[in-house]
Amino acid sequence: MTDTNSLAIALAQLNPVLGDVSGNAGKVRTARARAASQGADLVVFSELFLSGYPPEDLVLKPAFQDACRAALDNLARETDDGGPAMLVGLPWREDGKVYNAVALLDGGRIAAVRFKVDLPNYGPFDEKRVFASGPMPGPIVVRGVRIGVPICEDIWGEEVVECLAETGAEILIVPNGSPFCRGKSDERFNIAAARVTESELPLIYLNQIGGQDELVFDGASFVLQDDCALACQLPAFAETVALTRWSREAGIWRCVEAPRETVVEGEKADYAACVLGLRDYVEKNGFPGVVLGLSGGIDSALCAAMAVDALGPDRVHCVMLPYRYTAQTSLDDAAGCAQMLGVRYDTLPIATGVEGLEAALAPLFQGTEPGVTEENIQSRIRGTILMSISNKFGAMVVTTGNKSEMSVGYATLYGDMNGGFNPIKDLYKLEVYRLSRLRNGWKPDGAHGPDGMVIPEDIITRPPTAELRPDQTDQDSLPPYEVLDAILAELVEKETRVDEIVAMGHDRETVTRIERLLILAEYKRRQAAPGVKVTAKNFGRDRRYPIVNRYRDRGEPAYLPDPELYKPSGSLRADLDF
Repeated sequence: MTDTNSLAIALAQLNPVLGDVSGNAGKVRTARARAASQGADLVVFSELFLSGYPPEDLVLKPAFQDACRAALDNLARETDDGGPAMLVGLPWREDGKVYNAVALLDGGRIAAVRFKVDLPNYGPFDEKRVFASGPMPGPIVVRGVRIGVPICEDIWGEEVVECLAETGAEILIVPNGSPFCRGKSDERFNIAAARVTESELPLIYLNQIGGQDELVFDGASFVLQDDCALACQLPAFAETVALTRWSREAGIWRCVEAPRETVVEGEKADYAACVLGLRDYVEKNGFPGVVLGLSGGIDSALCAAMAVDALGPDRVHCVMLPYRYTAQTSLDDAAGCAQMLGVRYDTLPIATGVEGLEAALAPLFQGTEPGVTEENIQSRIRGTILMSISNKFGAMVVTTGNKSEMSVGYATLYGDMNGGFNPIKDLYKLEVYRLSRLRNGWKPDGAHGPDGMVIPEDIITRPPTAELRPDQTDQDSLPPYEVLDAILAELVEKETRVDEIVAMGHDRETVTRIERLLILAEYKRRQAAPGVKVTAKNFGRDRRYPIVNRYRDRGEPAYLPDPELYKPSGSLRADLDF
């Protein structure tokens, strides 16, 4: 006879591969077997686990929908062995619509299906494009216990949880595909605590981990008791199948046994996210390794360290591509960094390529003064060499531009922007420095790189330079990064008015110039490699600006509309002239 006053729930915090339906189903089987050995009654998987998340327009393909359903049916049949039930997420087609669904598999059948109600359509999400919104759900019964299953965004408002509580739910289990960004952990806790407070029900928050294109999912799943006390905390950036034991006393369910792990936060979380995002992009796309230009500068050094931590030194190839403006200290620093990281390191001078291209262009350029065009030839030769190495040996090119450069267009199309993925794309220049110092004194769990210093101190302390002309530094044409990054954070992340940024103490001419450069560089960013999302608003999924755009913020104060011009009647029909 089943004891309806106790329940063992296994949390499968795993890393699915988008589109690998059979592989994801295999992960489900492995996790269920492990949970069964632990005595679990129920195993919970993250949002859309069978398909991978977010599936974007792939989910519109009927063949893909069929593959997900066929895999689910097979998993359902396997639950006739008397083992744990499962909650598995998948795209579910019904009556000509596709839903973001979770299915309860138990006793050899699909015992229940519930659909996501609140479909997010902001930032990196675009679910209203591909999914239909489900009806308000009621609880499902698992081994005699009424379980409410709001899916991810369903707990960010009050209505779905309120409906579940009113219809008899005893425990809330929330499958999530919640991507990492700074401050997200606290936001999740606050949202979950609000729903627990309102419903007076305990809540399991299960999140996936892993990289998917620009997004990184950090896991960090947790359980809150009915009084909002933290009962369970799973690690960030790591797979695990963890058992939680529950007991009902006086009609109230409490988690009485569960792991409590430490979660990395702050800059350590930023670094771990970049490493995981790069690792999964390389692994899930099947690249044997990566190649990158190691210039002796801070950006390429940090990318090299992240690549080694992600893949190991044997899968990272660093190439120095010197020209006449490359300083000896750059050569020394690049070689020192490569030695510290233990990677293959080659030096390929680019003079022959640069001079050959200049000679080919000489008839057209005759009578003009050398300038940015000639500087960009150096960058484009370097980009061509790296892409040639990639084509020949299969390694993916890691591109190394930071968010400060990409914001203002200080990057060369078909040159240093060449590459397949950029782990520091969403890090401003000052953050690159901070993470470099961090890595020299700390290494994330599971990293394949060496302990201790991996970036020479001279790289961190030396003024940054592109070395495209004699004695060049970044500050020749840009304000100090302390100023630039502060202005960009206001313009990009917060959409702050120019006059408000000036009021913060910044020079008006500088702010106006940076805003202009930000707008003009949109066409370059559209052609940039994808990279890990770290901030609240990255270039790509979060910030979608038109390329053709003549608007400029002239620094005027906020406009106050004339209240006498529009006095609504309160009725749309009354406002219209029929």
